[in-house]
Amino acid sequence: MQHRYIGKTGLRVSPICMGTMTFGTQCDKKEAFKIMDKAYDHGVNFYDTAELYPVPPEAALAGITEEWVGEWMQTKPRDSIILATKVAGAASGWFVPPIRHGLTAIDRFHIEKAVEGSLKKLNTEYIDLYQMHWPDTIVPIEESLEAFDRLVKAGKVRYIGTSNDTAYGTSKALMTSKYEKYARFESIQNNFSLLNRRFLDELGTLCKEENISLLPYSPLAGGVLSGKYNQAMSPEQAKGRFADYLNSSNTRQRAMAQRFMNDRTLLSTQKYLQIAAEAGLHPVTLATAWSKQFDFVASTIIGATSAEQLDASLAAMNLKLSDEVLSACDKVHEEILYPMG
Repeated sequence: MQHRYIGKTGLRVSPICMGTMTFGTQCDKKEAFKIMDKAYDHGVNFYDTAELYPVPPEAALAGITEEWVGEWMQTKPRDSIILATKVAGAASGWFVPPIRHGLTAIDRFHIEKAVEGSLKKLNTEYIDLYQMHWPDTIVPIEESLEAFDRLVKAGKVRYIGTSNDTAYGTSKALMTSKYEKYARFESIQNNFSLLNRRFLDELGTLCKEENISLLPYSPLAGGVLSGKYNQAMSPEQAKGRFADYLNSSNTRQRAMAQRFMNDRTLLSTQKYLQIAAEAGLHPVTLATAWSKQFDFVASTIIGATSAEQLDASLAAMNLKLSDEVLSACDKVHEEILYPMG
C-alpha cells in the first residue's frame, strides 16, 4: 500500500480513511466494531470522527460515536492509528448543533471544552488531527487559530485542519497562521464526489499551491452513486438516509436530500453505473477510486452501516482508474454540469 502524507505533517495515512458518523444511529456498537476491525485488517490506519456524531445529530446521542471509537482503540496499538476528530461548528452557521445547549462557537472556550471532552470520550492522551467542523461567521479566525495553536503546543493535538470551508476562508486562515506564527490548517475535509466537483473550481488549486490535503467526505454522494436510489421503485422507497430525509419534517434535511437526490444526480448516476459495469467495477469502487485520484487528496473518507458494505470501498484502496474510465467520467460531467447545483 502506498501511504500518503497529510499536508506538511508527519501524518502518514492510508489512502482510505474509515468514517464513523453512522455509528450509533445507522449501526449498533457490535457492528461498528466489526467495521473498524475489518478496515484495520485491510490496512486502514486513519479513522475520522467528531464530537457531534452520530448523524443525524441528536442531543441524546451526541458523543456516543467517539466513545465507541475510543473503546475500540483500546484493542489496538495507539501508535498504529491516525485519529481525527472535530469540534462542532458555530451555531451562527447553517445548522445549530444539539450540544452545549446550541451555543457552540469556534472560540477559545468552546475549542478547549470540546477537545477536553473528545480526549476523555476517545480515551486517548492526544488527537492526531483536530478539525473545525465548519467555519464560524462571527468569531475572528485569529481567535480560533490562537486557541488551536495552544492545543498543539500543549501536546493535546498534533495537527489541525478545517472542514466545509471556502477558498477565501482557507486562504485567510493560512495567512493568519503565517503572520501570527500559529499552527496552520494542514487539511480540509469537504464534500467531493463524481456528483459534486465544486472543489476543483478554486479549492483544488489552493490545496496544490499551499500543500494542504483534501480529505474528501461523501465520495458516494451520500450513497447515491451506489445506484440504490436508481434501482428502487422510487427514491422515497429506497433504504438510505436521503430516503428518510425526503419524508422528514426537518426543512434542512429535506433540502439536503433534494440536493443530493434529484433528476440530474440520478441521471448522472445512471451513466456512471454503466461506466462501472463496462469497466468490470462495482459502482462504489469506481466512485471511491475516482475521489482519491487527485494529487492534493491524502485520504478518502468512506462510511458503512455494515462490515459487508466495506468490500466495494476497500477494493478501491490501491486501484488506479484507467485514462479511458476517467475520460468517460469527465464526459458525463460535461453533459450534466454540477448536478448537485
